[in-house]
Amino acid sequence: MVKAVIFDWDGTLADTRAAVVGSFQQTLKTVNLEISDNYIERRMGIGAAETFREILRETKQPVDEELVKRLVEDKSQNQINLKNQVQLFQGAVDLLELLQNKVKVGLASMNSKRVIDAIVNARGLGKYFQTIITVEAVRQFKPQPEVFLKCAQQLDTLPSKCIVVEDSLFGVKAAKAAGMECIAVTTGAYSKEELEQENPDIIVENLEQAKFYLLNNNYLFL
Repeated sequence: MVKAVIFDWDGTLADTRAAVVGSFQQTLKTVNLEISDNYIERRMGIGAAETFREILRETKQPVDEELVKRLVEDKSQNQINLKNQVQLFQGAVDLLELLQNKVKVGLASMNSKRVIDAIVNARGLGKYFQTIITVEAVRQFKPQPEVFLKCAQQLDTLPSKCIVVEDSLFGVKAAKAAGMECIAVTTGAYSKEELEQENPDIIVENLEQAKFYLLNNNYLFL
């Protein structure tokens, strides 16, 4: 029986694509670098630092870690400035409400603590999560399982008793590597066919279908 549900943020609970892409592009302009929006979208989930490293490699620039650090800080502030562009997906609050007092709930994101705190607090969602793990708390990024394992540890729950809700290939890989069940939602940048390659336990179109799955598999002690 599932004891904890762990959510990703970007592309899973909230439609952050415009804010994420916009914040990256604003930051890249300051160092005269150009990359397509699609390139950024396809890397949502691995963390800003690793995305900037990949962009630097792609544009044949040296990977200077001091520069990467500055770019990440600028991107975080830009994304906070664009927080009004972030919209919760339909069914997000209903699902979080449903889970209260039934299972433990965590948030595990490769975004920065500054960004997550600013947006989650602005939406009044902090009360729904017993723990929030962000990129600063891990050494290995998705698709490595560390962020989910750390979240499970903070929730005092065995990985085998956790179920992850994710939208990205990296997140599904990380969840399965952590030994957790995974619901994949097609609300991010990846198609059903792409997600199928990572063998999630189920693929749903939205959070309302995720809620239906949880209810009909008796995960919530109802």
